[in-house]
Amino acid sequence: MSLKKNTIHAIAACAVGALLLSACKDQNKIYAKNDVLIKNIDKSVKPGDDFFKYANGAWLKKNPIPGAYSSWGIGNVVQEDLRNKLKKINEDALKADAPKGSNTQKIGDFYFSGLDTVNIEKQGLTPLKDELAKVDKITDVKSLIEEFAHLETIGVQTPIGAYAGQDDRNSEKIIMQLYQSGIGLPNRDYYFNTDEHSAAIRNDYQQKHLPTLFKLLGLAPDAALAATKHTYALEKSLADSSRKLEDLRDPYHNYNKMPLAGLSKLAPGVDWKTTFEQMDYKKVDSVVVGQPEYYRAFNKALALYSIDDWKNYIRKNIVNDYSPYLSKAFNDENFRFYGTVISGRKEQLPRWKRVLDTEGGLMGEVLGQIFVKEYFPEKTKKRYVDLVEAVRTSFAEHIDKLDWMSAETKKKAHGKLAKVFPKVGFPDKWKDFSSLDIDRSSYVQNIIRGNNYWHKFNANKLGKPVDRTEWGMTPQTYNAYYNPSNNEIVLPAAIFMVPWALDENIDDAVVYGYGAASTIGHEITHGFDDQGRQYDEKGNLKAWWTPEDSTKFAQRAKMLADQFSGYTVYGLHINGKATLGENIADLGGIVIGLDAFKKTDQYKEGKTINGLTPIQRYFMGYALGWLGQDRKESLSSQILTNEHSPSFLRVNGPFTDVPEFYEAFGIKKGDKMWLDPEKRVKIW
Repeated sequence: MSLKKNTIHAIAACAVGALLLSACKDQNKIYAKNDVLIKNIDKSVKPGDDFFKYANGAWLKKNPIPGAYSSWGIGNVVQEDLRNKLKKINEDALKADAPKGSNTQKIGDFYFSGLDTVNIEKQGLTPLKDELAKVDKITDVKSLIEEFAHLETIGVQTPIGAYAGQDDRNSEKIIMQLYQSGIGLPNRDYYFNTDEHSAAIRNDYQQKHLPTLFKLLGLAPDAALAATKHTYALEKSLADSSRKLEDLRDPYHNYNKMPLAGLSKLAPGVDWKTTFEQMDYKKVDSVVVGQPEYYRAFNKALALYSIDDWKNYIRKNIVNDYSPYLSKAFNDENFRFYGTVISGRKEQLPRWKRVLDTEGGLMGEVLGQIFVKEYFPEKTKKRYVDLVEAVRTSFAEHIDKLDWMSAETKKKAHGKLAKVFPKVGFPDKWKDFSSLDIDRSSYVQNIIRGNNYWHKFNANKLGKPVDRTEWGMTPQTYNAYYNPSNNEIVLPAAIFMVPWALDENIDDAVVYGYGAASTIGHEITHGFDDQGRQYDEKGNLKAWWTPEDSTKFAQRAKMLADQFSGYTVYGLHINGKATLGENIADLGGIVIGLDAFKKTDQYKEGKTINGLTPIQRYFMGYALGWLGQDRKESLSSQILTNEHSPSFLRVNGPFTDVPEFYEAFGIKKGDKMWLDPEKRVKIW
């Protein structure tokens, strides 16, 4: 997936303005007083040995990871600033005498319910009493599937992963889709890998986490251990038929469209027509099954495991998914396992931050409408829309210069590039939350209603035209993404926030390096990575490359996959195949951003700032954008479950493929970052 999770791409407004409006003057003088790059350099490290540490090492030494975090870096600093802004919005709403049903009322009441720990403790498991009572009434497979259908509507995980989404072969149509689901550990590999990290998490899950949840549900110790044994065996059987992370990257392999009758043959234990209707998905006539072998295994599991086993599995899922919002005993166990054991965090975030994060996930656009009015005026939008076009121009020039691509494919690549649609800052049309009921009586019930709102929002898409104005992120989200089905890049307002310097103090080289062009270039390159390149200009999965060009691309992509697979962290190899799309986008963003920077006056003038040339500052700025460090547990989990490489390798890895990097810092054969020229990857 090209959606960029956990990415760090800050963009400076004034520096972009300098490009477009020549607004920032006398950069050398300003930077002599305030140069973040110089402050962060660790001179004990050679640039050619570990550029990430050379550029960022001083900051890393001075800024250890706080106890409540699994990582700490530029992205966290931005996030803290965002939370403080959102806190003010919530506190103002809390004090306002707002009419019922208004956005202000919903914000204030949700915030109140999340902070009302007295009521939360008093209620204990009571907010889920009705849900658990439904589980008690299950008597057979038919009623079991009915419960799965219900739980889908309130955001509780079940073995049926259903949603309505764009048809990869016809991006104008929304179609029913099924994907593998149902397991409690972060990734199917945790059930089978023998490395120390996976084994430790697997053992804790069986020996501590599951038994604790079952005891909190009221089971006696022996009964809790028995429920754990059967629940784990059930999940492991589902995991065994689930695809690996790298196998989920092939859009053709994960596109298996069939009529409803075909799905019934694949998994006859489920009445699919009735089940989809119970999930609010009406008039389903066909479905895309991502992983058919998973649903065959699920069908067998329905008969293999007893109804009592399934009921305990469901109870565990309900409590596990809602534990962060329940009383202290549930919340503490959830954090112990997912926060500490898996991510290495030592303590929880303050409650107000957790409530804000939850609120952002449930009704982020309600907050976003207020956020952009106060912190991102609409007139700023045009600056970044213009910058997209500057980067698009650079990308087009790269296509023209490719020596491995035929004229036929180049023409179609230009056509797709021209159709990439940029969404910048915030939506032109906001989502309607009028049907979402929020009050102060129960935090958990607010979240149940919020989950149900989003379920209905998704289900309501079925049979209707695709809304290409919809955003998949809120304006206050510090992230960005490319959507292949819409051939669009989405750049929320928050991605342009800068936490550590005044806008006017940031020169073009740094901006082009750590954010502006390379962020936009990164997202555009996703349209031409190993996954995105298989979609045409309209967002349809379609072979538009010549076979010869596809082969040449695959050869270059394999070089990059092999390069990253050679890197190890804590004894774990980077999964070069699973991270290939992000690594291609990083490399593309760097070279495209660099060529766009070469057109600026700063680059052409060639003046140094604090001893650094413009091109050195470009590479330093890019490294600054990935400034941060992770706990061992978190980094190990990322390597197993995430399509992004660790931050330091997103600097050191692609830099070794860029000739200008060697020239800028005098990298020589024998330096640790040296790659022989014939081994350097060039794709875009």
